[in-house]
Amino acid sequence: MMPHSRNFALVCVALSILPPFFSSCERMMTSRQTQLAKDAEAKAAQGDFARAINLYEAALDDTPRCADIHYRLALIYDDKMDDPLNALHHFKRYLILAPTGPHAEEVNRFMKRDEIALATSLSGDTVVTRSEAARLRNENLNLRKELEQSRTKARAADKSITQDRQPPKIGESRSTPRTYVVQSGDTLASISRRFYRSSARWKEILDANRKSIDDPEKLRVGQSLVIP
Repeated sequence: MMPHSRNFALVCVALSILPPFFSSCERMMTSRQTQLAKDAEAKAAQGDFARAINLYEAALDDTPRCADIHYRLALIYDDKMDDPLNALHHFKRYLILAPTGPHAEEVNRFMKRDEIALATSLSGDTVVTRSEAARLRNENLNLRKELEQSRTKARAADKSITQDRQPPKIGESRSTPRTYVVQSGDTLASISRRFYRSSARWKEILDANRKSIDDPEKLRVGQSLVIP
């Protein structure tokens, strides 16, 4: 046989060997994915969902045949791990790889549910509309204003009482008498305690207000008393 003929024959033999070799590699890769998926399914059945996720993810290669693995991963994240974010990712990958697959309709329903769950977890206990959120925000601002006004009034009242308690300086007389507006639950003794830090001077308050107090034991809410 001529040298050129021998070389041509060797090339033909090599070409005849190559297809079975690559086919074998492809079969080996598919077989590995199948085994990983089986191992992952077994771990999921045992309740070891973290290990099942690792095995399923190791079997992914982003080809259409991995759509089912994405579907199984999504179910684990959704039902077992309470993780709507990762569940949505794998549901979306399933629809990309198998838009008309056997689980497509079911996946679309699951995605809507998970989107609501994710929005709920990000916004708090409940999902609220924009108008409801605005209303709650305005109510919160109004409550803060009312609280601040109440605190301001309380500080002013405390300051007034403190000033009234201070005795006049030497050589100084009070130009106007102190007055106090009766509140619910007040008694002459409690008013005396408020201004003099003792309830014993209640009679002085009574004497200063004989014309306006009909019954010392039943003060009228809102009436103004002179504090001597």
